[in-house]
Amino acid sequence: MGVRHLSNLQQRVIAAIIAVPFLLFCVLYSDYTFLVLFLVIGVLAQLEFYKLVGSISDNLPLTFYGTFCGVVMHVLAFFIEKGDLAYQYYYILSPLLTFIFFIKLYKSKDEKPFKNIAYTFLGIIYVALPFTLFTVLAFIKNDTYDPNIVLGCLFLLWSSDSGAYFAGTKFGKTKLFERVSPKKSWEGSIGGLVTAMIVATIISKYYTNYSAFQWYAIGVIIVVAGTYGDLVESLFKRSINIKDSADTIPGHGGFLDRFDGLLLSIPFIIPFVKLFP
Repeated sequence: MGVRHLSNLQQRVIAAIIAVPFLLFCVLYSDYTFLVLFLVIGVLAQLEFYKLVGSISDNLPLTFYGTFCGVVMHVLAFFIEKGDLAYQYYYILSPLLTFIFFIKLYKSKDEKPFKNIAYTFLGIIYVALPFTLFTVLAFIKNDTYDPNIVLGCLFLLWSSDSGAYFAGTKFGKTKLFERVSPKKSWEGSIGGLVTAMIVATIISKYYTNYSAFQWYAIGVIIVVAGTYGDLVESLFKRSINIKDSADTIPGHGGFLDRFDGLLLSIPFIIPFVKLFP
């Protein structure tokens, strides 16, 4: 019997048993393994996004160039935030992104070039930028790689997702946003919040470079912004009439499905950590 014939919960458990130890190893081993891991995840998620967009007639985003821009942005952020490159190297992104317009100028078969330029930029802003910001977050204190903030955010994200899944499955009755995601409930969201707060309490005892208040606040940000991130992706998928962004990860769908909560929460976590050190 293949993995696809198992229940959704069984698939989730198997995927976690395989993926989580590998992810933890990459984050803890070194900053370079962290870079490679999330660079690959970011690329796969961005390719998923462009594939979904391209599945609609007349949509022709610049899949490979847009993904290339995402890679350059991510790698630049890593070496700049690490202190190996000067801050001025961020200016490379300005001409790099402008080339999107030049490339589309020569795509004679594209009948709606500006719509597809917009989709290309959306893939960079919606997918590549948050993964880049995750790398910025990892170096946010004194240009030193901090796996604790990375793992803390991941633990809070996973606990929130798991709590919402089990609470929603067991108690979910009150629809959270039925027009966009009929299965999501307030009970599930509350379960996710409670679980995240419990995990934040545990994290604050071990990852003491951030205060308990900061961990609780980060947990709330991940639950709230992460829920919106999930809803935004659901809205996107409903607009093109699909259920999952892909079937790469058994029980979870694609990389966009697995990390959608991170995409909209990281842009809020960074200013919080900076403004309330």
